[in-house]
Amino acid sequence: MTTTLAFPALLRLIDERSSAFRAAVASAPSLDVQVPTCPEWTLFDLAQHIGEGRRDWAATVAAGPAPAKSAAKGAPAAPREREALQAWLAESTEQLLGALREAGPDRGCWTWWGASQSPQTCGAVARHQLQQFAVHTYDAQVTVGAPEPLPDEVALDGVEEFLSTCIATTSAWPHKPTAFDFHATGGHSWRLTLDGDGARVTRISAPGTTPVVAADEGPNAVGVSVHGTANELVLFVYDRIPADSLQIEGDAGLFDLLRAWEPEE
Repeated sequence: MTTTLAFPALLRLIDERSSAFRAAVASAPSLDVQVPTCPEWTLFDLAQHIGEGRRDWAATVAAGPAPAKSAAKGAPAAPREREALQAWLAESTEQLLGALREAGPDRGCWTWWGASQSPQTCGAVARHQLQQFAVHTYDAQVTVGAPEPLPDEVALDGVEEFLSTCIATTSAWPHKPTAFDFHATGGHSWRLTLDGDGARVTRISAPGTTPVVAADEGPNAVGVSVHGTANELVLFVYDRIPADSLQIEGDAGLFDLLRAWEPEE
């Protein structure tokens, strides 16, 4: 499934979300404050995760389809001094963006999502990195008491990116076949189908129109439908906001089965 955002837009938005993340860190009274949406981390831990992770992905992108690379050896550790940390974070982002620009969207790249619907390309890496930056920027903003919605274009692509990258698999669903429908305000909708062939996502028509489904998937296959803004849907699938923040129709208990599922790759 292809991204709805062009490669240059992905890079631009990664840079924008990186700037927003640094702005949140800069406004925090302390780097030792706990992150409410990642309670095991302090804000410094979150910043360290962002910086080290982007450096590792920069090295992985530069290596092409070779196994994942670590940039830890010989690399400067995340500094605790605020100004130095900001510079380190900016450099981490630029390393990632530089590697992606050099590689281009179509070059093969190692990824951990080999069995999903997302390709193992640098373009798919950029798409997922944008969502990582977007959600963790929200985490940082919540920490400083100033949460902002994800930009609309980021959130709209984020629903499909999460489903196709983090959920889609060829491993058999161990429960009764079912489907999850996700409806974003504005007419964007997706169906996640789970059965013996695994999990796969398709775009469908908005509520009130005839769903675009495969011949063997009738409307009765849908076990639960979720309605909300694209921002709410992204934050929900990443466990940042509770289910009661959205409108849910059908068997909400199916989400417990989905979250507990550990597909065999």
